[in-house]
Amino acid sequence: MTINYSHVREMMVEQQIRPWEVLDIRVLDVLARLPREAFVAESHRALAYTDVELPLGHGQKMMKPVVEGRTLQALDLQPGDEVLEIGTGSGYISACLGQLAREVLSLEIQPELAERARQNLDAAKLGSNVRIEVADALNWQTQRQFDAICITGAVEAVPGQLLKLLRPGGRLFVIQGKSPVMEALLVNADGSSKSLFETDIDYLQGAAPAPQFQL
Repeated sequence: MTINYSHVREMMVEQQIRPWEVLDIRVLDVLARLPREAFVAESHRALAYTDVELPLGHGQKMMKPVVEGRTLQALDLQPGDEVLEIGTGSGYISACLGQLAREVLSLEIQPELAERARQNLDAAKLGSNVRIEVADALNWQTQRQFDAICITGAVEAVPGQLLKLLRPGGRLFVIQGKSPVMEALLVNADGSSKSLFETDIDYLQGAAPAPQFQL
């Protein structure tokens, strides 16, 4: 069966993304244009536009489209922004960020995922302003600062070292807390934050809570 990806992409935006309060026209346009199926394993392409998480390997998953939409809207990216992404995954969010901002630096801890994401971006001709580095973001050192930071895996608490990478007026999107109820936050460079919605996603590698032992 041949899938009309253009049609199912439009249905995703109208039936999933918009009803979940994603109303930013620029974000909706990007989600309606970018070929999400190009960032999904061939065995899962029939599910590329469904309301489910999709496996990427190495214990990582691609977020649901609705969570991706809310993430992009929350960051309120401007054409001149420089963005740091934590967790490249398939490269799909990287591509979306690149369409909304001037430049994206994406850090991925798994070399195989980083290489596959680079191939996905290049094949879709969407990676000209996206640079991918293999690094553990929680132990990464740089003097550079960014207008926005997008963390694509959950954390138990907002990493203070990443907040220091924000420029004045910058903002960071993160999902924090303990499964099964986590909170999506937009954190500003001054430390203030806004609660956005509740969800439950896998932890960023190295950011999960320590196991609790009970007698």
